[in-house]
Amino acid sequence: METSIYTVVAFYGLALTILGAATLVVFARNIVHSVLFLALTFIAMAGLFLTLDADFIAAVQVLVYAGAVCIMVVFGIMLIQRADMKATNLFNRQLFTGGGVVALVVALCAVFAGRTAWAEMVAAEAVPEGTVQFIGALLMSKYVIPFEVAALLLLVALIGAIVLARDEEVKADAGD
Repeated sequence: METSIYTVVAFYGLALTILGAATLVVFARNIVHSVLFLALTFIAMAGLFLTLDADFIAAVQVLVYAGAVCIMVVFGIMLIQRADMKATNLFNRQLFTGGGVVALVVALCAVFAGRTAWAEMVAAEAVPEGTVQFIGALLMSKYVIPFEVAALLLLVALIGAIVLARDEEVKADAGD
């Protein structure tokens, strides 16, 4: 199985984008900017899935993570908004402790990745065609009830968040 130069360039470009955007998620002082960098990280991850011919997982990555998760974080920011948005991502004295823990985790991941036999894990055969259609058919036939229940639960959670936010707004207006 031979990879083209374009795939290698795409992989390294997306990997650098993921690492850079994830770093900016942590170090951005404005939490809204952190959410935007998080969305960029999720979209670049979807690009990695596309290079692996996992188009369904890439679509789910964009819809669920880059879309729904980032929107929920923005809702959370709106519900607990401070007067000065620049003071939302405050730094504290645990920066060096966190950096040490991150360095330890990266070192352990490097050790485990070095000991893994990656060549044996690569599939010898190509990804079958029509996986998205097969997953879609399963979701709309065999797993339609759990799929709809999950959608209903998400809808109820969204309505609950709106009611809670609206209730706080009404209480704030009544206090004036």
